[in-house]
Amino acid sequence: MGTFSNKVVIVTGGALGIGRATALEFAREGASVVVADINPEAGHAVLAQLQGMPGQGQFVEADVSRSADCQRVVSEAVTAFGGVDVLFNNVGIQPASSYANVEQTPEDLWDRILDVNLKSYFLMSKYAIPEMRKRGGGVIVNTASVQGLQSMKGVPAYAASKGGVLSLTRQMAIEYAEENIRVLAVCPGTIDTEMVRASARLEGGDLEATLQRYGQSHPLGRIGTGQDIANVVLFLASDKASFMTGEYVCVDGGYMALGAWAGGAGAKK
Repeated sequence: MGTFSNKVVIVTGGALGIGRATALEFAREGASVVVADINPEAGHAVLAQLQGMPGQGQFVEADVSRSADCQRVVSEAVTAFGGVDVLFNNVGIQPASSYANVEQTPEDLWDRILDVNLKSYFLMSKYAIPEMRKRGGGVIVNTASVQGLQSMKGVPAYAASKGGVLSLTRQMAIEYAEENIRVLAVCPGTIDTEMVRASARLEGGDLEATLQRYGQSHPLGRIGTGQDIANVVLFLASDKASFMTGEYVCVDGGYMALGAWAGGAGAKK
């Protein structure tokens, strides 16, 4: 019996990167996992990886910046597995074309980043919390970022969205503590995801060398992996963290301990 046997977990942005690693880890620990993502090919690939694990899986193609899609994700989780115990709000974007200052950021791009990175966390929580209440409680873990704590040039919308995630985490934790619904956040440093790789490609040159340089700016000397984040998310969602709510945990290779970290590499989730 795994730590999350008989638990139902929703992972948004669950087809790639941090989301995929976390969905797989929940399944290894016995959870029934609903992977919500806009990428059906990658989503079904995750389900294939789940085969033979203690947990079960289901993929729901969804754009979780849309209310109707969020409702459908929760509804399909309930229909397939009977409820919702854990919500991992993880989806996030920082398009390669969006590195600009406030003046040069198009309004529609600002809206899209905020809709995906922040509004979706509100919407998914809005529809998942009533199902958690039916089961006597639950856990919401939100992917924020070190960008929500410090920042750098060229990422106004992304930074605003991640700061908003941290404030929303604190507020919901207070709102729902009496109902045994805990709300927490993780703040990744630079993690080896497709989003970070897309950013690294903008610099030109050898991609792996660029990623290695990003890693060297961390005190631990490397960038993180999706598994690094998954390990912490599963802890926060478990009973081992039962007295934690309204808090964030930096999983950043020591970046936040540096102070003026943004002078090193472009740190992103």
